[in-house]
Amino acid sequence: MSGTLISGQNIYKVFEQREQKTQILQDITVDILEGDFTIVMGASGAGKSTLLYALSGMDKITSGTLKYKEKKISDFSEKQMAELRANEFGFVFQQTHLVSNLTLLENVAVAGYISKKNGTKEVQARARKLLDQMHVEDAQNRLPSQTSGGEGQRAAIARALINEPGIVFADEPTGALNKSNTTEVLNILTELHRNGQSILMVTHDLRAVTRGNRLLYIEDGKIINELNLPPYHEKDEKSRESTVNNWLASMKW
Repeated sequence: MSGTLISGQNIYKVFEQREQKTQILQDITVDILEGDFTIVMGASGAGKSTLLYALSGMDKITSGTLKYKEKKISDFSEKQMAELRANEFGFVFQQTHLVSNLTLLENVAVAGYISKKNGTKEVQARARKLLDQMHVEDAQNRLPSQTSGGEGQRAAIARALINEPGIVFADEPTGALNKSNTTEVLNILTELHRNGQSILMVTHDLRAVTRGNRLLYIEDGKIINELNLPPYHEKDEKSRESTVNNWLASMKW
């Protein structure tokens, strides 16, 4: 049985603006298990991305307890959280957020330098290896503006993996990609999961949802349902899509 990687207990998130309070997350208790490809689904504005940012410590929770590998990270200082994110967490977003004046190789390697887990030579070698695994080795010396959206996003995944994170957080990673690039990125994430990488992904994309083995449905800031599936295999895709669609329909998605 998989161990618990991230544990959130009674999580609340309230945004305050001009003395007006908006409650986004309400009393969420959830465990993210090691080795799972967890997908968070829900209607627009339900709190999907806020939950991802809360569980990753990118956005400080208003109240509740958050643990990573049994460490109570909800009490961490911002410096401690920054170190944890640099060393233990990988992030992939809808936009790549690559540095425009650095090559793809340099963008990936910089994250390794910041972590200081490994020396310069080791970081550069791992960056090249990851770009090769992401099928962008031919573009490693190009600037982001000289690459396609798919190449940029695959480089961003390589950057997320440079420090061998315990978990990768992905927020709508295929949202800005066309169909062929979406498929390639999903295939990469699926392969990472097969190799043991823990992933927590927020998505609206039904093609992406079927890749997860654990689906969480959030509504009005609360997790209201869960669906557990076997690991993804392409031969089962049609039956898997049917199962997921029926589950989503039951929530009136």
